[in-house]
Amino acid sequence: MPVRLHQGMAIDGFELLGPLHEGGMATLWRVRHPAHPGELLMKLPRVGYGETATQIVGFEVERMILPALTGPHVPRFVASGDFEDQPWLVMEHLPGETLRPLLDTAPLPPDRVAALGALAATAIHSLHAQHVIHLDIKPSNLLLKPDGSIALLDFGLSHHAHMPDLLAEQFRVPIGTAPYIAPEQVLGVRNDPRSDLFALGVTLYHLATGERPFGNPTSNAGLRRRLYQDPVPPRAIRPGIPRWLQELILRCVEIDPEARHPTAAQLAHSLQNPEQVPLTERADRRHRSGRWQRLKRRWQSAGREYDTTRRPADQLHHAPLIMVAIDVKHDDHELSDALRTAVQRVITSFPHARLACVTVMRQPRIGMETNIDVEGRNRHVRRLLALRDWARPLTLDDDANNSSPLTVHVLEHSDPAQALLDYARHNRVDHMVMGARGITGVRRLLGSVSARVVAEAPCTVTVVRAAHADHAALPAGNAEPLEPDSLAPQPGSLLDVDRAGADDA
Repeated sequence: MPVRLHQGMAIDGFELLGPLHEGGMATLWRVRHPAHPGELLMKLPRVGYGETATQIVGFEVERMILPALTGPHVPRFVASGDFEDQPWLVMEHLPGETLRPLLDTAPLPPDRVAALGALAATAIHSLHAQHVIHLDIKPSNLLLKPDGSIALLDFGLSHHAHMPDLLAEQFRVPIGTAPYIAPEQVLGVRNDPRSDLFALGVTLYHLATGERPFGNPTSNAGLRRRLYQDPVPPRAIRPGIPRWLQELILRCVEIDPEARHPTAAQLAHSLQNPEQVPLTERADRRHRSGRWQRLKRRWQSAGREYDTTRRPADQLHHAPLIMVAIDVKHDDHELSDALRTAVQRVITSFPHARLACVTVMRQPRIGMETNIDVEGRNRHVRRLLALRDWARPLTLDDDANNSSPLTVHVLEHSDPAQALLDYARHNRVDHMVMGARGITGVRRLLGSVSARVVAEAPCTVTVVRAAHADHAALPAGNAEPLEPDSLAPQPGSLLDVDRAGADDA
């Protein structure tokens, strides 16, 4: 018999203060405990007669995975246990509201849809970096917090690369929420992080158009239809949707995971930089694919095979976001060539990488500075053009989905080092490449931009110095040791620093 819950009841020291929600799979109660300050939430699965086994197993999955998760995008695990025949789980009660109510007011303005999508993609990337695929991304599991970030809820269907997959071991049916489940999940694949991007794309489609792209199928045949039938293009429903937003949404809901964004971080980056989204035929699509195309996809889906050994970290490793910080104001040809060589070496190793070329336009700390130079030209635009010129000699191959491997960005800030650090953190940069000039007396006394970035950046950093005639360049891959008074490498060398970053922009 399930435990009868009531206000004031104590479960292993946690006092039940009042019910918050009673869903089909679990009930949620506000609780408190003298040893655990702050707002707490207790989750108790429905264990009565007739309840499905999947929800009991799903609760055990969440109870196993949640303690391993950290960061601002997930609730903090507090405790778990069993009370008589009733399992329970206590976690931090995060403030905010899910995106579910927004569906009632959809369609939302395109900029709002893109902003929410970028926030959600950032949270999903953080989860993938912890070796977890959510596999149940939907508006009710995306919590918009008061600080403007999004947290993920409900990990009962999730897959952890280093933990037993209890759901896959016990069930041979598609597991997920019907409107959002990815095509590969319909076929039983649970180890591809791009499944979360599909579900996020469905969410963005609904927020942008007010309609579900695949309806709400109630049968296995209805679920399998998404293996060969694409949705009505968003602009066919709402012509005011920008072409770039349709491009990104339709890429998210591509049937083949290989046709989607490689990582959630790259999707977030595209949503934050719509002016640099490369447009394909998806942007102008007005109709679903024709009958013969659907028949072809249906035939292909019958023999499609998926990589069942893939892990979330594998996908992140093969598709990093690379940032190169460039000083376009000081024309140092040797350093520029050395920097390009280093960048080319990195991106050649990662064919699905995205490269963000960044420069900093210093702003005064006090007062205003005109954005027009002495020749009457816009300084910001000139630097954008200079970045594109700098990158032109690089060999960059667009992937099969016409995803641009290159974007350019001019940051305006009074502190160049802080601007680079903020960009790297905000965009979840995986690897930063930057140049370092010679060490002068002033730099030695005050410290260089590169030294500070190396010390504080949250990613791997490669610092490059130009090779001069009187200094032989080191072979690729060699690195000079850090000197006590400088973090700049010797001429011709590369200095790789993990979990730190740098540039003299």
